[in-house]
Parts: sequence; structure tokens; C-alpha cells
Amino acid sequence: MKPMEQIILAITGATGMLYLEPLLHLLGEQKAKVHAIISDAGRHVLKLESGKQPEELPHIERWFACDDFTAPMASGSSLYDAMIILPCTTGTLGAIVSGYSGNLIHRAADVSLKERRPLLLAVRETPFNRTHLTNMLRAHDAGAIIFPPMPSFYQKPRNLEEMARHFAGRLCDQIGIRATGMNRWGN
Repeated sequence: MKPMEQIILAITGATGMLYLEPLLHLLGEQKAKVHAIISDAGRHVLKLESGKQPEELPHIERWFACDDFTAPMASGSSLYDAMIILPCTTGTLGAIVSGYSGNLIHRAADVSLKERRPLLLAVRETPFNRTHLTNMLRAHDAGAIIFPPMPSFYQKPRNLEEMARHFAGRLCDQIGIRATGMNRWGN
């Protein structure tokens, strides 16, 4: 890993907040700098699912307002290494594939795509309708990595925290950060 990876973490209003803290701990262990954005709906779902406010999440160096288009991640000249949207609503997915920059999350994703930087979309919805599937394919074709929060069970997680940590480690793998202590297939 390069020293001081800079990661954008965007949080939208879908379920799946249990993955955030394990991801942030793994990024923190690797000394990654995390800049974060949260939508209003994301703020509500975070409170509902975890009882926490965004500022209580660990290892986030700096928060940016969702309507702040002067934030560094709104420009390709800022050198972020990757962006993760966790969880990613299908509305956010639709905005990204349409090139609609209605907020800083959409704009930062657009910048990530145009600059050919890794953009991971942890799309959270079930079942998917045709529009969702078409939008995922469009995002893939534009260069995004579709990474729904689908846990694995071969490592026999003893609880939700272990399951969430394994998924968070897989997210880290996708952006070139090797999480320690991962139970990997064949090991």
C-alpha cells in the first residue's frame, strides 16, 4: 500500500450500516485517510440501525456536507485513491449512471469514474427490478465495481460482527488495501 491512501466514503440511506465500522477499523489499521459524506437519509438510517450519529464513527479524518460542491472530491485535481459508497441506494446508483450530480456523493462518484479511479457501489436492495439491473450494468460499463453487501459463510462467522468484518475486508481488497486477519478461501 502507498503511504496514506486517501479514500472517499459515502453513506446513503439504504440498510447495511453494520458494515461501516468494520470497514473503518480496517482502513484505520492501514493508516488510510478517510473523508466522508453522508446523505440526510443515510444519517437517519445510521441512527435507526446503529444508534449513532455520523461523527461517532471511527477513523474518519474529515466530514463534508452533502451539498458542498467546493469539497476536494468534487474535482478531479484532488488525488483520492478510491471511493466506496456503502450502503448505496438504487436512487444513488440511478443518479450516478445518469451523470446527475444532485449532491456531493453523485459528483464525487462522477469524478471517480471520469478519472478512472476505483468506485465501489455496495448496492443494497432486494429484489432487484429491471431498472436496478440495467443501472448496475451501466455503472459497470462506466467503470464502477458493483459490490452488493452479500456476506459469505465459508469462514463460518460466529456472529454478525465477524460476517461484517469479512465483507469489509473484501471491500478493502478491491481498492488494494490488504486487511490483516482475514480468513480467506483455501487458507
